[in-house]
Amino acid sequence: MVSTEWGTPKYFKKGFQPGDIQNPDRYGTCLNFYKWSSHELEQVVDLGEEGCAPLEVRFLHNPKASEGFVGCAVYANLYRFYKNDENLWKADKVIDIPAKTVVKNGVETKINGLISDILLSLDDKYLYFSCWLHGDVRQYDVTDTKNPKLVGRIQLGGLVVNENLQLIEDKEFTEPPKAVTVKGKRLYGGPQMLQLSLDGKRLFVSSSLYSPWDKQFYTQMVKEGGWLVKIDVDTENGGMKLDENFLVDFGKEPNGPVLPHEIRYPGGDCTSDIWLAKD
Repeated sequence: MVSTEWGTPKYFKKGFQPGDIQNPDRYGTCLNFYKWSSHELEQVVDLGEEGCAPLEVRFLHNPKASEGFVGCAVYANLYRFYKNDENLWKADKVIDIPAKTVVKNGVETKINGLISDILLSLDDKYLYFSCWLHGDVRQYDVTDTKNPKLVGRIQLGGLVVNENLQLIEDKEFTEPPKAVTVKGKRLYGGPQMLQLSLDGKRLFVSSSLYSPWDKQFYTQMVKEGGWLVKIDVDTENGGMKLDENFLVDFGKEPNGPVLPHEIRYPGGDCTSDIWLAKD
């Protein structure tokens, strides 16, 4: 079993403070591997500064594969972890999402992507993750786990478009993000939690990360309520398309507006279903 380190609750519960990330007592950088047979901590792998705030962690579904991926929030990096020839756990950075340079009220700053959720398709072919602040969902072919290849990307809000920021530099894309509207509702906020159907064809995306952070970064989403949208996936060639006819508007809840987070399929999904090897 592997556990990740977000941070110390008394600090992150107050919202995100950039000055906290350099303090190891406030934000973590380690993967902690436990041995089920002895219930003991087996090994700690420190990802370093670029691995600050590792959140969601996913093993491959293949029960004989001692490897997986973890998304690190603060600097939007993805690491592959695995057992080496000495039977020790190691981790390598395989994806690095560059920060975007923006201007608001005359002040220039950089916005990191903030990878908040990752998941693997049941056949371990595709890896998906959300960049909550940049506002996009990405699909990578991880057939070669050491070299993920970007095969799909969809923009669903984000800070640049929803907080009226002027984009100065984007090292990845030339076209600036645009506002997204589904069934008449403007998607304030950004993509957060993900869930994929067992056949890999339906990817659902919710918008709320954590209430104090929602209020800090996406005030309009908090006022109007969050959302759940559906993405149709090309499982053969890669690629994604937003379903323009599907929307759950959590601003219309009877006691709303409310903010949606975790997503589960009643019959099983790509984060609940696992296998055990017989030999």
